[in-house]
Amino acid sequence: MGEVRGPRGKVARARGGPAARDRSAAQVDALSGAVEDLAGQFALQPLLERILRRAVGLLGAGAGSISTVDERAGTYREEADLGVGCQEGAVFPLGEGVTGAVVARRGSCVFDSYADVPGGHVDPADRVRLHATVAVPIIWRDEIIGVCVVFSTDPTTRFDEGDVELLHVFARHAAIAIANARLHQEAEQRVRRLAVSAERERVVRDVHDTVARALGSILRHLDAGGPLASTDAEAAADRLEAARSVARAALADTRRTVLGLGPALLDAHSLDEAIAVELAWAHSTAGLRTDLVVTGDRRRLDADVGAHALRLVQEALTNVVAHARAEVVRVGVMYGDDEVAVVVEDDGRGFDPADAGVRRRGTGLTGMVERAHQRGADLRVESTPGWGTRLTARIPYTAGRDPAHPALTPWRVLVVDRRPVVRAGVARLLSRSGPEIEVVGEVDDARRVVDAVRALEPDVVLLDLRMAGLDGVRLTSYVRSASPGTAVLMLTDDLGDERLEEAVRAGARGCVGTDLDGPGLARAVLAATRGDALLTERFLRGLTDRDRPAPDPLTDREREVRALVERGLPDKQIAARLAISVKTVEKHVGAVLRKTGAPNRTVLAHRAAGH
Repeated sequence: MGEVRGPRGKVARARGGPAARDRSAAQVDALSGAVEDLAGQFALQPLLERILRRAVGLLGAGAGSISTVDERAGTYREEADLGVGCQEGAVFPLGEGVTGAVVARRGSCVFDSYADVPGGHVDPADRVRLHATVAVPIIWRDEIIGVCVVFSTDPTTRFDEGDVELLHVFARHAAIAIANARLHQEAEQRVRRLAVSAERERVVRDVHDTVARALGSILRHLDAGGPLASTDAEAAADRLEAARSVARAALADTRRTVLGLGPALLDAHSLDEAIAVELAWAHSTAGLRTDLVVTGDRRRLDADVGAHALRLVQEALTNVVAHARAEVVRVGVMYGDDEVAVVVEDDGRGFDPADAGVRRRGTGLTGMVERAHQRGADLRVESTPGWGTRLTARIPYTAGRDPAHPALTPWRVLVVDRRPVVRAGVARLLSRSGPEIEVVGEVDDARRVVDAVRALEPDVVLLDLRMAGLDGVRLTSYVRSASPGTAVLMLTDDLGDERLEEAVRAGARGCVGTDLDGPGLARAVLAATRGDALLTERFLRGLTDRDRPAPDPLTDREREVRALVERGLPDKQIAARLAISVKTVEKHVGAVLRKTGAPNRTVLAHRAAGH
């Protein structure tokens, strides 16, 4: 015989015998069904209503209510009721009603009659038909986040110890479900904020392009021919009118950008016609000689494709006018079967693409890269100091899969982590980051990782450094052996972990911290797909300072190649300097990395900088 004492000392005797056992089995089945119902339910209000329906059904009762509790505020809110008229949506002090009694006791409460409840909020018309009452707290991390109350409408019913225990078990599952629902709600809010932020970035970038071009043109019109005061009235008026015209056009384009519309030029012109207008602007503004070449079968482009292509050309021409000191600029438009390619080439002073300061000094180059990535375009910038710059952008007509063009295919990512919350969070952030990334699977067991890599063929594996059984270092070597083309990124809470060096030596492309936000995580994955190394400064210093095995002797040519790699030059520039082919450079770079033990060019350059 079991018993449960209510707050007023009432004792309920437990029922026994075969009937009780059958009843318990039925309740266990009902609980299993309730847990299945809760799985995957993230909308909070429907979830609370479902919890209430199941709770009442589990005990074979006739009515119930459910509240959410805010212990810090000292209040609770009636969220849902069934078969009884509580005050749904109302907020009450925690010292009142059944919910208040549960919070005060920090445990279950059983009343033989609702009339025994102090300060109850049930409508008077319903009080007379409510009898035995049981309530249990829904607890999450030592905090009561809700209370589930069940009322019997049968005056002969008494709730026993088994009823209370069963409701407690259900409440533990409900607590997890409610917490997940709230986390899901918060994640959705974060995703919305990120989407708003991304759109703001796009608008700011486009407004920057428009305003920067306009201000540059206005200044050139005003400065042409010297101070206005020393110019005859007619010429001064012409210069002022030209400046006003540029300002009006910029204002109109800025308004269109804010409204989400494409460039006004594309309303009445094809892409190559709009580019011709932009080249005329470059000629009139900076006196550049211009040339436009169009090849392929012209086709009508989607507004999004045309707008991206024109914006890239506009930004490139703005950079040429403002910074290149060029005499000639050429633009090529090539219409292909699956993409349109745009090339902008100038004979200006050029720059060193490996110089990080180039990206920091302005938003132009960064803006072009971000704009290209938004559309899944392939953007390449080649430049040599003193020899000009060439920008090539290949923009797909559609964002769909095309096996012949890997750049148009979403990058496939496999998430491997022992912690369910981290694993699910990383997968969700990547899935929400954009169409260029596709999460193809999640793995929590180290023994299943290699099979998953072979089956799913991911481009990138995000791998927990501290996996149980097989740690991230050994798993990295196994993954690289099974799929040499797959990039591995270590996921860690501690970017100073000494095992990161071992992982990189085993073939990992780099490491990312678990504190990264969604855009940061997406950038890391995309960098890994491009072959970039993601290594922290602390980690690189560690590689430089540690003792390394003596390298194999390098040939004279390999030493020449190594010196240029350490200066940050790309293969094409090295080939030009040494008068050899790019493929020969690639062969020598591979030999240098193998003989020096450096996992990649970044580490090789950093070692040189450290000595």
